[in-house]
Amino acid sequence: MLSKIIRIAFSLALFSWSIYNFIDGEIGNGIALLLPTALVVFSYFRNERILWSLYHMRKQNLEKAEKALQGIKNPEKSLIKTQLAYYFLLMGMIESQRKVGKAETLLKKALNTGLRMNQDKALAKLNLAGIALSKRRKKEAQILLTDVKRLDSKGVLAEQTKYIKQQMKKI
Repeated sequence: MLSKIIRIAFSLALFSWSIYNFIDGEIGNGIALLLPTALVVFSYFRNERILWSLYHMRKQNLEKAEKALQGIKNPEKSLIKTQLAYYFLLMGMIESQRKVGKAETLLKKALNTGLRMNQDKALAKLNLAGIALSKRRKKEAQILLTDVKRLDSKGVLAEQTKYIKQQMKKI
């Protein structure tokens, strides 16, 4: 994986070459060079391994998703803040299938690091509510579910929220 500095330098070089082609009158080449420049800049803000892991999570293939995330060497130094938050979120969701304690710390790190979208915050809090319920912390689970309802404006997680509430009644 390319480091952040190399990506920035490469995108600046491509952009400069594109500007040179525009000045030289080769408009087609200049436009053609803007596409790879945009891809390199996009890969700076969106890590390809995180995107690949998200794809495998949607396909319910946790082993491949975890393998893609483990390919990121030293995530605290190589990822920007928002990428790191999504790294923690995805790792927490994978770990929630195995070790509840480790998943809880990863999901809390994701929330503290700064997830961008309210739906992602709601998903993290829903997973934390399920973990709290499995550890018999009913009051904490109730507080987290209230936050999930507030954050989930589109109602995507309504079914999962109902399921956790049903489980709370059993405890």
